Amino acid sequence: MHMYIGSIDQGTTSSRFIIFNKGGEIISVGQKEHKQIYPQAGWVEHDPSEIWKNTQEVIGLALGKANLSAKDIAAVGITNQRETTVAWNKHTGKAYYNALVWQDTRVGNELAELAKDGGMDRFRAKTGLPLATYFSGLKLRWLLNNIEGLREDAEKGDSLFGNMDTFIAWNLTGGTQGGIHITDVTNASRTQLMDLATCQWDDEILQVLNIPKKMLPEIKSSSMVYGHAKGVLGGVPLAGILGDQQAALVGQTCFNPGQGKNTYGTGCFLLMNTGLKPVPSQHGLLTTVAYQLGNEPVHYALEGSVAITGALVQWLRDNLGIIKNSPDIEKLAKLVDDNGGCYFVPAFSGLYAPYWKSDARGVLVGLTRYINKSHIARAALEATAFQTWEVLEAMEKDAGIAISSLRVDGGMVVNQLLMQFQSDILGEEVICPKIIETTALGAAYAAGLAVGYWENLDDLRKNWAIAHTWKPSMPAESRDQLRKQWKKAVTKSFDWAED
Repeated sequence: MHMYIGSIDQGTTSSRFIIFNKGGEIISVGQKEHKQIYPQAGWVEHDPSEIWKNTQEVIGLALGKANLSAKDIAAVGITNQRETTVAWNKHTGKAYYNALVWQDTRVGNELAELAKDGGMDRFRAKTGLPLATYFSGLKLRWLLNNIEGLREDAEKGDSLFGNMDTFIAWNLTGGTQGGIHITDVTNASRTQLMDLATCQWDDEILQVLNIPKKMLPEIKSSSMVYGHAKGVLGGVPLAGILGDQQAALVGQTCFNPGQGKNTYGTGCFLLMNTGLKPVPSQHGLLTTVAYQLGNEPVHYALEGSVAITGALVQWLRDNLGIIKNSPDIEKLAKLVDDNGGCYFVPAFSGLYAPYWKSDARGVLVGLTRYINKSHIARAALEATAFQTWEVLEAMEKDAGIAISSLRVDGGMVVNQLLMQFQSDILGEEVICPKIIETTALGAAYAAGLAVGYWENLDDLRKNWAIAHTWKPSMPAESRDQLRKQWKKAVTKSFDWAED
């Protein structure tokens, strides 16, 4: 009997396999980190073969822990780090080069050249996205232009491109032995190669970027049976694919226009469901696909992306040694009552929403002899909340909808100090669900809906329950002063990087 749904969660720092029951509760988890590769400043890479090997291992690990086999899994879904770009040979299965991670900024110098015709919004009307180092299309162009043999093979139809969902799906369903080359509408919308209105690859943009269409995956719904797994999950239907942030939106059951969520991970990603029509942004946000369930119409979202949040805590741990383990940040920050006038703007990869300044770099401002490592730890946590506030402010202006509370998820929501400060700086309630692994849950929901494990959206809504609510307690004048100083600090990061 098929009692469970499996979810492959291929993230920026690790790959996981999580098994859920009908109530959306976690039965078992397998997880393994992969290496972060930094060949030079601004370059961030992953080894795709390591990630696929880890994915197979964590599937076996989660099944083994729960004493389950493939026969107990009704369907499997995939959720993934979006924009991370890989090209591989369809005959050998080997990648031509490491995967270029979404944080990678190596295409920064090409933006000005592309912007000469139409400005930084050259492709925005079609794709919902400004020209930025963030998206897959320019990363793929870099690979085609710089990796020997790739363009030649692409023209012959021998090389394949995908975000990590496509790479995992191809390998999961057989790889060189009949693996399917697909992506879903959410991941396709992050390439800057898809027309939002038609949800098809745009020939004009492909021509401008000189990308061979034959290497692109087929665009599918986020919830349908695509094929069946081989190997350890042999015979299990692959039935759901969602980019990680859209998966969290589904996992938080934000199915109505105006409902939104913020995921606190390596970066921070705030999405608001805007319904059946894409809403163009006037305030520095992205217009993107939220999800498509089966043959239903595509739903759209506004998104505010913050590049560095949890990654800043990792940086304090790994680069500076201020803390030994990531959770220690909260204990250290609690030793002081405030930031002491210190602000940390972590523009390590430039600034994302709502500024989109690829030449910005990280700054730590307001330093005096009074400042100690506790103030810096607190400023690092507060940076996440400040950036979220700025994105939410832009989102409310674009959508014309005021969010009265914010649903949150991701690894950082266990940090009580951060969540309380988030509520204080927003002046709104912050609500955390009982199941904070909403990214993996969203992919599970997509897969489960496709095979009838869950009948409809109401089944999913019944699973959503509140674990904790934080209410604002900061005086309005203090909030206003902190916001003002933060905006001042952000300006100090502008125009730093030069060609």
